[in-house]
Amino acid sequence: MKIAIHGKKITKNISPCLEDLFQILAEFKVEIGVSTEYRKELRNTGFDLEGISSFELGDDLREYNFILSVGGDGTMLDTVTYSGSYQIPIVGINVGRLGFLATTPRDEISRAIGDLHKGNYKIASRSLIHVDSDVALFDSFNFGLNELTIVKKETSSMIVVHTYVDGEFLNSYWADGLIVSTPTGSTGYSLSCGGPLVDPSLKNFILTPVSPHNLNVRPMIVSDESEITFKIEGRTKRFMVSLDSRSCSVNDSVEISVRKEAFDAKLVQFDGYEYFETLRNKLNWGVDARN
Repeated sequence: MKIAIHGKKITKNISPCLEDLFQILAEFKVEIGVSTEYRKELRNTGFDLEGISSFELGDDLREYNFILSVGGDGTMLDTVTYSGSYQIPIVGINVGRLGFLATTPRDEISRAIGDLHKGNYKIASRSLIHVDSDVALFDSFNFGLNELTIVKKETSSMIVVHTYVDGEFLNSYWADGLIVSTPTGSTGYSLSCGGPLVDPSLKNFILTPVSPHNLNVRPMIVSDESEITFKIEGRTKRFMVSLDSRSCSVNDSVEISVRKEAFDAKLVQFDGYEYFETLRNKLNWGVDARN
């Protein structure tokens, strides 16, 4: 078995978890590759990486059976760009905080690697959002698992996002911005702006305004078979466009559209994982706050 590993910042409390991970992988005689970005972090923390190969973003990773994402949900979003159209199954090892996507706790790493070795897992396909524009945005990695966000760059005034669905005018959103989320991303930024929770197996986009000027403007769900296009205007001429954790500044002449990506993200789920249970636990549903 051959496994790629990607992560971000390594803190003192994460180091023991990583030591256990590398030891367990060695016990299972797993061939390891580490992203160049993460390799620097590991080396600075004192890990011995002799005999371990490395890979760059954009490399063909089809030789790997799995990618381990070591961190939180932000790291998972990064890892999706490494997997890309090769659709390498991703295992989320949660050493972060909330963990809607990275669902394997650090104390279950040994069991998770054993289950991978035995084939005791399921693969969940998660739809991705694809961004097209008339200028180069996000290089060739113009896809994301959670959302596209268009927001104002300055703090002084709102922007107007004129929005069309399959060429038909929907609305002009007077707001701080607009989020177009996948069902997977419905637990992210969209949720914090009042968007609905959507089962990730569904095939939708969620349009959620950010602090709209008109309070009767509500989030809306449309089919992800639609193409959604935007024209942006405001008092200032530059705006921020974000795709998951990546952002860039654009001017008001940019033309942007989104559609469903042609490929999916493949997330590994182990026995005992239940989406609704994860929601209850992470959002503290049913917890009596008076205790």
